[in-house]
Amino acid sequence: MSDKVNVLCLKWGSYYSVDYVNRLYANVKAHLKRPFRFVCVTDSTDGIDPHVECAQIPPDPGLRFHKWPNVHVKPMLFKKGYAGLEGPTLFLDIDLLVINELDKFFDYRPGDFCIIHNWVELRKRLFRKLPDIGNSSCFRFDAGTDTSNGVYECFMRDKGNPELDYYFMRGSQKFQTRAMKEVGTVSWWPDEWVASFKRTCIPYFPFNLFVTPRRPKTASIVAFHGHPDIPEGASGFVADRHGKKVPLHLRCRPTPWVKEAWENPGA
Repeated sequence: MSDKVNVLCLKWGSYYSVDYVNRLYANVKAHLKRPFRFVCVTDSTDGIDPHVECAQIPPDPGLRFHKWPNVHVKPMLFKKGYAGLEGPTLFLDIDLLVINELDKFFDYRPGDFCIIHNWVELRKRLFRKLPDIGNSSCFRFDAGTDTSNGVYECFMRDKGNPELDYYFMRGSQKFQTRAMKEVGTVSWWPDEWVASFKRTCIPYFPFNLFVTPRRPKTASIVAFHGHPDIPEGASGFVADRHGKKVPLHLRCRPTPWVKEAWENPGA
């Protein structure tokens, strides 16, 4: 319990403001009891809380079809020696809300790669098996080990192979899950620990129009992948950033518990 652990996040460009990093740090501080090192991998340190360590984004690895940096920074974070990281390391996307205790994420299946099973729309789960793909918004690895370094080595080996483009074209999580399985043991986080705001909290149409998204009772983390993002979930999602109306089945009502966790991180 006394050993320091690592919490890692990633920010580049201006799509997400620095507030996302600082609020995530405040929520981690409020919900993680053991000592921790919080590191933000970023291309700019402007405005980042001074208690947050900053690490440079790894150099461009030469992907054929993506401008750098992009989400494929994630498999490069497994490199042995990167940012001086050692020991249990929990990666969290900056568009997550931490709403409950985090220590269990370090106690669960030590030594395994741990990741949340990717969420899939209900209609896509009716007649097919849920694919064995993790969602890379929340995963844990042991930094500084040969096993974790193997994920980085797989990435550097396979990134230029056109036969593997399927794993690289849309996000990093298909490749990352495959690489972790190749070099180690992958365990899924319990489904009730990490909730998707879009898939778990917002009621199905038409109830989304008049029922407020529920706060998941057992989740420690709520992921806001795609839209609505966290501020949209807090204020209600009826129009996008450019004022264009959102289709009725994608809307959500203003959500007080999201607003509270976002505006008063750590409260």
